[in-house]
Amino acid sequence: MQHNRYLKWFAVAATVGMLLILLGGALVTKTDSGLGCGRNWPDCNGSLIPKEITPEVLIEFSHRLVTGVVSISILVLTVWTWRMLGHIREVKLLGFLAMFFLIAQALIGAAQVLWGQGDFILALHFGISLISFAAVLLLSMIVFEVDRKFDADNVFIGKKLRWHTIAVTIYSYLVVYTGALVRHTDSSLICPDWPFCYNETPLAPPNNMYEWVQMGHRLAVLIIFIWIAYITWHAVKEYKNQRVVYYGWVIAFTIVFLQVIAGMLVVLTKLNLSVALLHSLLISLLFGLLCYMIMLVARSNYNEKKK
Repeated sequence: MQHNRYLKWFAVAATVGMLLILLGGALVTKTDSGLGCGRNWPDCNGSLIPKEITPEVLIEFSHRLVTGVVSISILVLTVWTWRMLGHIREVKLLGFLAMFFLIAQALIGAAQVLWGQGDFILALHFGISLISFAAVLLLSMIVFEVDRKFDADNVFIGKKLRWHTIAVTIYSYLVVYTGALVRHTDSSLICPDWPFCYNETPLAPPNNMYEWVQMGHRLAVLIIFIWIAYITWHAVKEYKNQRVVYYGWVIAFTIVFLQVIAGMLVVLTKLNLSVALLHSLLISLLFGLLCYMIMLVARSNYNEKKK
């Protein structure tokens, strides 16, 4: 059955909107615009629409406005997919996750504005938004019948690849957290060189907390790069007849490779804003793809039980 084309367009709009929330939040952090509206929420500097527009006010207020509009669209998408596609196993859970974590990230953002929070708590903000984005992305993929085109309903994934898929997805969330912690602790440029903090003394231990945060993130990225490279090698070798698995991991490796390059350029360009936002975009896409691979694992388990 072909789904309503209006639902498809709406799903695309909601997914793009959720991506804008992620990038908008990153932009707020990278430009130090979090208090652009003062300690006021949901109003901005004491009024519903800010009277004095500065770059910080514009960035923070735009982020709040986009979040409000997209939240409504995701609520509509959730109800719409429940009504039309509720017979598909994952639809209701994904809709719930999208709304729950979207509300959670909005409340954390509001709490930061009103009362302030520690860096280690703030670092969770991006990750919570990322779960909502992944849920909306998977809903959209179901709406567009990606699964049928790649025969994902009949996928069978071996125990080894199942374990790696689940583990690397959970680990990727830790990588996201360490990256967010780098931003929120202002550790982005604490190390002037790449890949080591100081290339002249590569084996020297970090001198302070900020260098530990930065180098800890780089180590976490190195591990996930090697891990996804290994999984991709395994998928290419063993799953040539299952296109969704084969191409899924090839794309995952491509994204993580580009992510490493973007991370390097963030350092070498001294935190160029466009490069930094590209860095956030790539990790968002990677996490969304890994969550899709988790969904395939769940379907594989279901297919095994039906045998």
